[in-house]
Amino acid sequence: MLRTAMHAFWERGYDGVSVAQVCGEAGIAAPSLYAAFGDKKALFEKACALYTEHLDEDLERDLSAPTAREAVERLLRSSAEHFTASGQPPGCLVMSEPRLAERRDRTRDMIRARLRRAATEGELASTAEADGVAAFVDTVLAGMAALARDGADRARLLDAARHAARTWPA
Repeated sequence: MLRTAMHAFWERGYDGVSVAQVCGEAGIAAPSLYAAFGDKKALFEKACALYTEHLDEDLERDLSAPTAREAVERLLRSSAEHFTASGQPPGCLVMSEPRLAERRDRTRDMIRARLRRAATEGELASTAEADGVAAFVDTVLAGMAALARDGADRARLLDAARHAARTWPA
């Protein structure tokens, strides 16, 4: 049920999904959904928590690479793979849903913190450069998610990730 709701919100967004649609897709009656989750907002929050559970693990794993450059390369590659994984909607629920701005900010903060650490360790020239690289990575991730939603395949996103990684500051 929760996975069905997650996919519905991912494909159509919060405003594009009704409780009746989720009930129909999950094969349950509305009273059962309301008993389990309370309302559409609570269902959405639980569905988003399910979605982000593994994303957080993956993000932490990618950002824990020995160097910031490797961390960014891993992040771009794993994002391309996630955005085009079979058996799920294309793109990213977090990137495409306006209601998840705080979650996007949290991801940006984690990326920025890793890159600022790279600046203090001498891998990047300054925190200003780290912030610029973080903004660039965020922009590339958003673009890759949009491309996936528009039908781009994994090869195209991995190619974009490779090219983006080549722009690392000298």
